[in-house]
Amino acid sequence: MLALRLARGSRPLVQLRRLLVAAASAGSGFLLLYVLAQATARPAGSFPQLLWALVPLAVTVQFAVAVARTDPATRPLEGMDAAGLGPVRLTLVATISTAVACTLGSAVALAIFLHLRGEVTGLPFDGAGAGLLHADQPLPVAAALTLLALLPLAASTATALALRPHPRPAPQTALPWGIALTACGLAALAYARPGGAGVPAGWALTALGLALAGPGLAYACGALVQAVRPGALRLLAGRALQEEAPRLGAPLGVLCAVGAGALSAVALRDHGGLQVPLGPLTAPAAALVAVCAAATLLTSAVEVRQARTAARETLTGLGAPGKVLRTAATVRATALVAVCLPLSWGVSQLTSLALTR
Repeated sequence: MLALRLARGSRPLVQLRRLLVAAASAGSGFLLLYVLAQATARPAGSFPQLLWALVPLAVTVQFAVAVARTDPATRPLEGMDAAGLGPVRLTLVATISTAVACTLGSAVALAIFLHLRGEVTGLPFDGAGAGLLHADQPLPVAAALTLLALLPLAASTATALALRPHPRPAPQTALPWGIALTACGLAALAYARPGGAGVPAGWALTALGLALAGPGLAYACGALVQAVRPGALRLLAGRALQEEAPRLGAPLGVLCAVGAGALSAVALRDHGGLQVPLGPLTAPAAALVAVCAAATLLTSAVEVRQARTAARETLTGLGAPGKVLRTAATVRATALVAVCLPLSWGVSQLTSLALTR
């Protein structure tokens, strides 16, 4: 009840972010149900489709965690311990709020799926997708509910792990592990059979490697900004970027993976080797992944801005002009773009070579 009261009393922008989580959950749930319907009609080749459908689920979980981290109701405030809202209780509140939003999205996905199959009547577009969703085949209820429960369970578990009290990680670690995982993913793509399970597994390893290397890359960007006799502006931008690396790194790496995937898709289409693993829903699934990855990065940037409020007020109190702070933010963003765009292009070139061997 406390989680529901805090959610109901939140500001409109916070409520909008929660609704976006529910919408992304609905899209991911609908894709899982579509794969289930495909498996009932054509069991052969359904496992690679399920692996591809797990990609939108993963980025949706990441987005849900990012939204939970920026929720004002999950930040410890002075005097809240006396009211019984310590770090553990706040983590529980965030977990429940995330589970509610994702469960709402899964319920909407089920309702839309059944409506398009023609099993729920009385609304416009009754049975409009009966052929695409294989309405002639019975839908396994237990399997459908199990798939729809994956997202709320995964998102709530990830939220609990992300918000639990733990020491802040060092921002410069994990870069070698990320490079190693990315190399493993590229190797898996090179040896994968077209249309088999090796292709989504290779992409998953590549994306995981980039996400793991993201904080190290962001930290390195901060070091480059401060290189070669830096002035006050570059020092401010570089040090801030190094402090922000643990929060921005993983979403930045995932967005780089999405960009590399988009560039690879364009290259494979020109070579005639583009696969459509989810059939007619491949393009909507790709759009969902891209939107969730971008929204996660923007939400993480909001979290960083909230965390730097005290530092920004201190600098303003010391007489730092607002233009200097805005210019430093522009320098940080420019450095990240200057590193991430070539990285995405390079990974896309390697994956295109691996898939068109």
